[in-house]
Amino acid sequence: MKRRLTRPGRPIALKLLVLLSVPLISLVGLWAFAASLTAGDGLRLLEIDNLVTNLADPSEQVNIQLQRERLTSTEFLSSAAPYRELINQRSRTDTAVAAFRRRASLQENVSPEMAVQLKALNEELDRIPELRRGVDARTIDTIEMITTYSDVVDASFRMYDQMILVPDMALYRLARSVSMLGEAKELLSRERAMIVHVLATGRVGPSERALFTEMSATRRLLHAQALTHLGPGLDAAYRQLTAAPVYRDFVAIEDAIRGQATANGLPATSSTWRSSSENLAAAVERNQSEVVQGLVDRVSPTATNILVKIGVAGGLGLLAVIASLLLSLRFRHVLVRELAGLRDAATELADVRLAGLIDRLRKGASDHQVEPLVLDAQTTEVRDIVHAFNTVQSTAVEAAVDQAKLRDGVRHVFVSLARRNQSLLHRQLLHLDGMERRAEDAETLEDLFKLDHLTTRMRRHAESLIILSDQAPGRGWRNAVPAVDVLRAAVSEVEEYARVEVPQPPKTAVVGAAATDVVHLLAELVENATLFSPPRTRVDVRALTVPEGLLIEVEDRGLGLPPAELDQLNARLAEPPEFDLAESDRLGLFVVSRLAARHGIGVRLRPSPYGGITAAVTLPPALLSDQPALTGGR
Repeated sequence: MKRRLTRPGRPIALKLLVLLSVPLISLVGLWAFAASLTAGDGLRLLEIDNLVTNLADPSEQVNIQLQRERLTSTEFLSSAAPYRELINQRSRTDTAVAAFRRRASLQENVSPEMAVQLKALNEELDRIPELRRGVDARTIDTIEMITTYSDVVDASFRMYDQMILVPDMALYRLARSVSMLGEAKELLSRERAMIVHVLATGRVGPSERALFTEMSATRRLLHAQALTHLGPGLDAAYRQLTAAPVYRDFVAIEDAIRGQATANGLPATSSTWRSSSENLAAAVERNQSEVVQGLVDRVSPTATNILVKIGVAGGLGLLAVIASLLLSLRFRHVLVRELAGLRDAATELADVRLAGLIDRLRKGASDHQVEPLVLDAQTTEVRDIVHAFNTVQSTAVEAAVDQAKLRDGVRHVFVSLARRNQSLLHRQLLHLDGMERRAEDAETLEDLFKLDHLTTRMRRHAESLIILSDQAPGRGWRNAVPAVDVLRAAVSEVEEYARVEVPQPPKTAVVGAAATDVVHLLAELVENATLFSPPRTRVDVRALTVPEGLLIEVEDRGLGLPPAELDQLNARLAEPPEFDLAESDRLGLFVVSRLAARHGIGVRLRPSPYGGITAAVTLPPALLSDQPALTGGR
């Protein structure tokens, strides 16, 4: 037969290099350029328009109407404005608030921080009706009224802080400066309300002077900080206003109120305070509109430029990613097919081939051949792995065969030694039986009985080795054995038989073929009960007839076992495991499980009411006989 020639496979390292070269080169080159132009910046720029439309513009209108309502309310409390004018202004404020809430409900994808500030603003707006009731009833202090309106407006400025999404640092500073100028304008409006209140009362109290001093100082600080970041072209109008007489007059008003003593009356120049503050407010409002428009004019080109760069980088990156993806899919298909075949072959080796071999060896089969793995692979490393698996398989097969031979040899050694010991012990029991009949001295007879009991226990241990080797003990009965003799025989094979109490069992018998194994099984359980219970406590062995057959309970008064360990022992009794030489301390458990499985006997351990363990042994009806048995009918 002509041998088929195959081409040498390509190394997997070369395939991986080719697989990763295109995406690495393209992604490193393209995304290094676009690292500073993240998609998040573009999305934030696109989101600015929605935020301005749905939140900033409507809330700014609310602030304007609240500022006017605050001023009108101050005039009303000072009896300088009619109630009808206040009602009209409140109507305009309510219209602005309703428009703001309607537009805010349309805004989607609100950040958690923005949601918190928006909720705070709505809560402040909900306080307006209560504030108005206090104004109408004239039960609210003017200072408290001004402060409450100011809290509502402050909530809107906190929301503005979360709306500054410009990624460019220069534009961010510019937008922050515009927001600070808006806060300065709000503080100017508060000062106007305070001036109205001062003019109405004709004096400057301590609380008025402290609040006005705080307002004026904050306004000047915000005004100065904002001008440092506006930059050329936007700060000209504000700097001209700062140098204008109307601004200097208002600064003089601030200084006059801040330095006015409570006991002193207002100066003669106070008659012009209101008109001077109104003129400055009008100029500031005009400058604020111009600087906001200037900010919009600067943001739009920057946003367009960033979006164009992101689009170009994204388009080129998309082409590179598509090329990388197609190439990766091609090599991925080949590698996945080969590796999947290798995985299936290895799984079959572990779960089917080796498992079947071990099962055959346990059953004594002589066939231990296992077919080698065959896999059609083009990759050198995959082929090497297949060869390595075949080598491992051969080694595993040899180890399994050697282990089976060793286990079989140990079994034969056990059986051989146990058979010899069993024969010698049986002869020894016959000699002891004869000596017991001839003995006349009581002490000698007692010693002979002890030797007889000790020899009986040794014979049971020899039979345990035979049972663990899957062989049957040589001794047995031809006829059925009464249950009482079975229980007594089991107790007699235990060292501390004097601690065991056996009440009269039901009048039934165990078939002769199973009597030896039942005696051995019960002896192992009784001995276990005596070993794991206090020396002076008794062990009860009870038997009663149940629908399932004959139930025999071996109950001790020891410390018991944890539930987890008890479940583990019951599982081993239900399904006999293979005998493990490493678990020689569980020898009795292995013997009981083997004997129970051989005759279909149910054995289960459960907690005893006395704190120990109760071993429940259920002999099926097939092992029982109602025929009377003759004693000694072996």
